[in-house]
Amino acid sequence: MITLAADCLLFELGTGECIPYSADMVSVELGGGTTEAFDPEFVQHATKAVFHYFKYEQARQSVTVGEFAGALEKVLRGFAVTAQLATPADSQPHVLEYDLCRLALETGQGRELFFFPRLRAELQRHLQQAPRVVRFRGLRGCVKQLTGARRWSRRCETLELEIVDYLRQCLGAESGPVEFSLLVE
Repeated sequence: MITLAADCLLFELGTGECIPYSADMVSVELGGGTTEAFDPEFVQHATKAVFHYFKYEQARQSVTVGEFAGALEKVLRGFAVTAQLATPADSQPHVLEYDLCRLALETGQGRELFFFPRLRAELQRHLQQAPRVVRFRGLRGCVKQLTGARRWSRRCETLELEIVDYLRQCLGAESGPVEFSLLVE
């Protein structure tokens, strides 16, 4: 028997056939009125997040196409609702953004030593304003800045996962709003 690659999941089709896919190999085609709601890059990131959920958080080796599609649909619906809630007509800001690249630049030569405490401070500062969504953007550029890399590498992947895990841990330690989403892109 051939072993499954470390970064692959087996997708079980309705016919019973199993096909191995990595996160980069999964493609999603949206139908109906959802195509204008999300740009293709956003859908790709959401797909990779769902893949990561099944592969690493659930430690699954296989998933049915229906399960995967259902989880992705749930994620996309959550973002669609969040986008509707954050309309300009709201008097209080519900979506707060912060640029991770800027934070990485501001930490200077201290790199990761100063980056993580500053990141937590920014998250805490945003949570005090009781937002519905805190969006940290520029993760990829931030990681490359912190590692000093020109091209994406395993070190970059590792640091990217560390940053996302750190934000999850910080969020778990904070007492934020009941209905709250953290978006890292």
